[in-house]
This record gives sequence, C-alpha cells and structure tokens, in this order.
Amino acid sequence: MTRALLALLVRDLTLAARVGGSGALSLVFFLMIVVLVPFALGPDLNLLSRIGPAILWLAAVLATLIGLDRLFQADEEDGSLDLMTGAPVPLEGVVLAKVLAHWLTTGLPLALVSPLFGLLLALDGTAMLATALTLLVGTPALTFVGAVGAALTASIRRGGLILAVLVLPLMIPTLIFGVSASEAASSGTVPFATPLMILGALSLIAAVIGTFAAAAALRWSE
Repeated sequence: MTRALLALLVRDLTLAARVGGSGALSLVFFLMIVVLVPFALGPDLNLLSRIGPAILWLAAVLATLIGLDRLFQADEEDGSLDLMTGAPVPLEGVVLAKVLAHWLTTGLPLALVSPLFGLLLALDGTAMLATALTLLVGTPALTFVGAVGAALTASIRRGGLILAVLVLPLMIPTLIFGVSASEAASSGTVPFATPLMILGALSLIAAVIGTFAAAAALRWSE
C-alpha cells in the first residue's frame, strides 16, 4: 500500500512538472497581488510594513485556490478516479497522496518565495522569516480544507467559483492565526509560539478531517 501511494504521489508531481499549471500560476498570482497592493496604498513604507504579513497571507489564501478545482476533476474526467476508487488501496490514502502532491507544488513554493516578495512590502528580516514560517506551517491547512471542496465539486464542470464559495469561509481561522503569528514576531505583544502552535494544530486537524471528508465526498459523488 505504501508503494502504491508513493507511486501516486510521484505521478502527480511528475504531471505537475510536465504540464505546469497550478503551481506556476499560483506564484504568478501571488506576485501580482503583492505588486498591485503597494500601488493602491501609495508609497507609505510604514503602512506597508505594518500590513505586509496580512497582504502575504491574503495573497497565499487566494493563490491556493488556483488549480484546486482540478485536484480531482482531471482524474474524474479521464476515468482515473474510478480506478483509484476501486483499487485495494484505501481512498483516504489516495486523497492524502494527491493533496500532499498539490501542496508540494503550490503551498510549499509560496512559503519559500514569501521572503523575496516581502521585500516589496518593506518587511524587515524578522517579519519576512516569521511570515515564511507561518506560511510553511499554515498552508497545509488551506490545502486540506480546499481538498474537501475540490472533492465535492469534482463532478461539476467549471466548479471553481462554487469551490471558492465553499472553502473560503473555512480558511478564515487559518488566515487569522497566520497573520497573528506573523505580527507577534514583529510587535512582541504576544509570544510568537502561541499563535504558531495554534496554526500547526489547525493544519493537523485539517489534515485528518479534510482527508476523511474528501474521501467521503468522492464516494458520495459516485
């Protein structure tokens, strides 16, 4: 079973590398938001540095939605999902492997490039590193929450808008604690570890609930 799930993970990573798509689009969208917001707010560096972590987190939430509707839909269209559902491997394991592959090509790059984009928002070194760490810890929660919506809309053509309406409210707690942890590292009013641990707990809870909920949604859609 482990070998089958690892093969599925490698398959999705290989397809993402060959076809491109959601990972590159997410980075481009992430960059567009980070670049456009300073033009809208003006040349106030103090304001940009104060709300910079919130901008990066909001951009990450929106960028995570890019390509999320194709997480299961592509396999649904070509019949691969039927084979995965009927395979002796648990469907929860299939969901976990596919969501992990999506995070490795989308959420992880967003966290790694966030310090570079933080330069555009006049963030200091501490704020950039703290925001990158919170994104690294928190983006799995965004991906697993989005996977539930992706499973619910797998059989719906052009279900991207429905997916966004379904999952965005569920991403708000992760957004709140992600921004709180980033700001705590700079202001020092709250210990940085407190919101960071809550953020990690949200990712772990989302991983468990999201995996089983997405698998149940795929079974229900059959």
